[in-house]
Amino acid sequence: METLLLDILEELRKTGVLDEKRLARIIHAHNLGLKDNQQHYAKKKLLPYYLKVKESDPSRWAAWGVDEATEKLLFATLQVKPRRTASGVATITVLTKPWMCAGACLYCPSDLRMPKSYLAREPACQRAERNFFDPYLQVASRLRALAQMGHDTDKIELIILGGTWSDYPESYQVWFVAELFRALNDTGGIERNAEERRSFYKAKGLSNRADELSVQAAPLQLQVNRGEITYNQAAYRLYGESAAWLEVAQSQVAGFDELERQHAINETAAHRAVGLVVESRPDAVTCESLTQLRRLGCTKVQMGIQSLDPLVLRANSRAIGLDTIRNAFELARVFGFKVHAHFMVNLYGSTPEADIRDYRRFVTESAYLPDEVKLYPCVLVEGTGLCRHFDDKTWKPYRAEELVEVLTADVLNTPPFVRLSRMVRDISADDILAGNTKANLRQLVEERALAFGAPINEIRHREINLAETDIERLALEVFPYETTATDEFFLQWVTPVGRIAGFLRLSLPKADYVRKLEHLLPVKPDEAMIREVHVYGKVARLHESGTGAQHLGLGRRIIEAACEICVAKGYRKVNVISAIGTREYYRALGFADNGLYQQKPLGFSVLPL
Repeated sequence: METLLLDILEELRKTGVLDEKRLARIIHAHNLGLKDNQQHYAKKKLLPYYLKVKESDPSRWAAWGVDEATEKLLFATLQVKPRRTASGVATITVLTKPWMCAGACLYCPSDLRMPKSYLAREPACQRAERNFFDPYLQVASRLRALAQMGHDTDKIELIILGGTWSDYPESYQVWFVAELFRALNDTGGIERNAEERRSFYKAKGLSNRADELSVQAAPLQLQVNRGEITYNQAAYRLYGESAAWLEVAQSQVAGFDELERQHAINETAAHRAVGLVVESRPDAVTCESLTQLRRLGCTKVQMGIQSLDPLVLRANSRAIGLDTIRNAFELARVFGFKVHAHFMVNLYGSTPEADIRDYRRFVTESAYLPDEVKLYPCVLVEGTGLCRHFDDKTWKPYRAEELVEVLTADVLNTPPFVRLSRMVRDISADDILAGNTKANLRQLVEERALAFGAPINEIRHREINLAETDIERLALEVFPYETTATDEFFLQWVTPVGRIAGFLRLSLPKADYVRKLEHLLPVKPDEAMIREVHVYGKVARLHESGTGAQHLGLGRRIIEAACEICVAKGYRKVNVISAIGTREYYRALGFADNGLYQQKPLGFSVLPL
């Protein structure tokens, strides 16, 4: 491995660049002559080897003579899956422990090894299980993996999955988030601390081996799949009556004092949290729950909407009405949260034509208008209530052509302020009994959409990703739209061909709405809200300029433009729903800490020079 790495370093010093084909030839040359039973070299193994030597054998690493410039070239050459951080941040997805769920949706998986709706073979679920569902361990393992793939981890978006967040006890919620931040903050002793945690769980009698856990859950899982008992009943027997799980749960509690201490550390940490996302349901969204989320540091809420058709919702055991959905959107937006909605096609009781109408309504009517959408087809998974409808032929998956047609219409109906984050779930094809198994579904849909000659306006399709940015050629566009509780302005930096380099979401709450709930809201009628600022491109290290759009002043300039809109509309102050790791950035722009937000009075001088 060392000889191969030295050859790559030498090539980089001579040429300053090493494309994929040349790198593959060098690796192939080193693999020639190796026997079948010998371990062959691969690109993905090189950076972990380099980092291990640098950390554990500094004298050997020093002998290689790698300066800072050469190391940057090496990382750029050996980086695995570069799109992972192309959107401007590195994301880390973690799962909460298995827990009872207040819902019983017809299509929802009931894997007892996981929180409701998740399956053990999904990649994030496998990581969580290997790490005992411990938040610290999940972050530690992901930071290690991202570093070994050559990605910068200065700016992290934390995504917490696991069903409805508010179903978990408050003390567990606070502990879980505090441990996420502790892992980001513990740059020095993270590996040692992680090993101690693993030993703790094993000493309590918990396993993290998939084969053992599958055997443990199998008898109850069979009863759930047969419909003899519910997921909640089985989960209680498996975890609620387990001495080991109960003993571990006693240590999984924390108070806000500890969380706030970790928050303060993270403001200047090497790995800063620039976003925190949790999952909820519309009926769980209240002023009290949103206030709690802000205290935790949350900036985005994922909500399962699935459909706006009351008959379809009822047929799929979704006991949520449209008034509840509208109320959840209004409150979340006025509180400053980004709203990331889940929407499904091919649900029981729907049709392709109805799906197209339903989604068009969702992204055009003022009561909804999400910021981000997970749009994906319903699939059949063992143990769900949908199975009986498949068996009696009252539900069947759309034909491949039908599905692409529906999703194509939805993509073309999506306005420019909405980001379609994904079009398939990470469900293993082995777990899907009927329905779409094509991992490249999004590609097929976009190809079909472009064939119509109509533009795709949604954000993800237009992101500049890894492209270089000529700041002088960017134009600032403002897209206004109205919701039932706010006037919205979507500001975006775009290239001459319409690619998006950055954007800002500005909400101007309607005075009547705020006054109606003023005693429950953390904002006043004359206060505007910046709900999101995002600059795309390659992740740039904090306080450094990268080769993409970040750290070119685009964020500052788009905030200035937003503040000018606020002044013109008569607002006296502007709040920003800053993440913990972005507080320093906003302080530098003249925003001061103000309870759940950071705030700046508005006047003639919008931002300090």
